[in-house]
Amino acid sequence: MGTHKSRKDQHIDICLTENIDYSKTCHCEGNPFDQWHLDHDALPELNLENLQTKCIFLDIQLSAPLLIGSMTGGTVRAAEINHRLFEAAASCQIGVSLGSQRSLAEGTSCMSDFIPKALSKRPPLVFSNLGAVQLNYGVTLKHIQRIIELTQCDAFIFHLNPLQEAIQPEGNTDFSGLAQKLENIIPQVPVPVFIKEVGAGFSLATLKKLESLSLAGIEIAGQGGTSWARIEGLRSKKGCNRKLGELFASWGQPTIESLIACRKLFPQKLIIASGGIRNGIDIAKSIVLGADMAALALPFLQAASESTEAVIQLIEQLKQELRVAMFVTGAQDILDLKKKKISCHREER
Repeated sequence: MGTHKSRKDQHIDICLTENIDYSKTCHCEGNPFDQWHLDHDALPELNLENLQTKCIFLDIQLSAPLLIGSMTGGTVRAAEINHRLFEAAASCQIGVSLGSQRSLAEGTSCMSDFIPKALSKRPPLVFSNLGAVQLNYGVTLKHIQRIIELTQCDAFIFHLNPLQEAIQPEGNTDFSGLAQKLENIIPQVPVPVFIKEVGAGFSLATLKKLESLSLAGIEIAGQGGTSWARIEGLRSKKGCNRKLGELFASWGQPTIESLIACRKLFPQKLIIASGGIRNGIDIAKSIVLGADMAALALPFLQAASESTEAVIQLIEQLKQELRVAMFVTGAQDILDLKKKKISCHREER
């Protein structure tokens, strides 16, 4: 199926041209977050203009609990997308997470494919990112340290993607002994380390496997957003892989289910909610359900394919939607929002 670089460009093409969003691939009606309802406060006794969406994450101040999720890198086309994402994140003072940096670790891509060389200012929070399975395919602590030194990132993500690798034509599927390798290497990584899924979320059984790891936090990336199973199926020239992609398009733990389980098991760790979050109300609901931040990827990729201004416009729209959601729930800031009530099918949380 071609080189690592051609694969990355194929991913971009499919994301921008095919129906790979959960609600579309699975013929669902509406967003799974729509099943949950925040309590409306008809008498908030607040001035909307005075509401604060600012938050502190890893001791870094952000203008909102919002992260541009991991996407792409390692190609000329990806470099242009990342340039726009970085410019917008810096301008709006939110976080950004880089796409998988396997090619950077292997020395097959240059730094500018991921982080623009010339920026007037840098985003306040930057995550680097690498597939955990690469620890079984030659990646060492030195590779990870090199990525961190080159990117000057604030935190590092190991992503878990067994379903994607299983369907990807050139996938790396040896996940054996990986938990022990993560347990050994994470304490040696010089920045805070997070674990994330890539669209299938975390079951309670998996979360319990993570208890022994020295993690700063977890990104949910649950079922409900982009289906990487379907993306890899669409990439494949083999009919069996295409059928696998369709069959497993809805596989995984729903984002909200994963989020609730994660917060219960890890009451002190940072949690990033992602997977089907599409607006400021979804962000607000995620915060009330236990997240410290919310991440979106596909909507930002679509905006970045147009311009930096389109990304900035999306960020500001999301922030304003969050502010209004806070206003009509009576929350004056993000800490106050965490205390609000939410229900599903009229049952109290």
